[in-house]
Amino acid sequence: MMGAAAFPLRRWATPLVIGAFLLMAVTGILMFFEIDVGLVAVAHQWFSWIFLIGAGGHLVLNVRSFRNHLKSLWGRMGIAAGAALTIAALFSWGQITGPQIKRPIEAALVEAPIAALAAVTRNAPDTLIDRLAGQGIAADGGDSIRDIALRSGVDENRLLATVFFLD
Repeated sequence: MMGAAAFPLRRWATPLVIGAFLLMAVTGILMFFEIDVGLVAVAHQWFSWIFLIGAGGHLVLNVRSFRNHLKSLWGRMGIAAGAALTIAALFSWGQITGPQIKRPIEAALVEAPIAALAAVTRNAPDTLIDRLAGQGIAADGGDSIRDIALRSGVDENRLLATVFFLD
């Protein structure tokens, strides 16, 4: 059995912070330029937790240095600026952002009947019903994606991908 001594903080905390930072920097830049490929957004969101774990370990290892930074004007100003920007980011300041508009659109699409989704995709309802049937999923024009997902056990995103010809 490996104890804490076999895997000390110093061995993993800083490398974890570096690796997670690199991943988050690259995925953040891709997201900034709206390059939504693969699992970029998912990796960015989940690796933020890994980054926090590494940062916590790194902070524990370097608590004395952190306290020294808090004693200097630049250290306090840097931390205060970061905290202020974090708090400011919690508000939209009158702007409508992508995630704010994507969530209600996705909710509306999931609740809309197949016949309405057919109109949005510029297809006949039977075309979408046939696409779903081709994957072994029974549906009719009055069913919503949520209804179909609950009945079939297929994920709503997978069903939307089928309806919008993304698969």
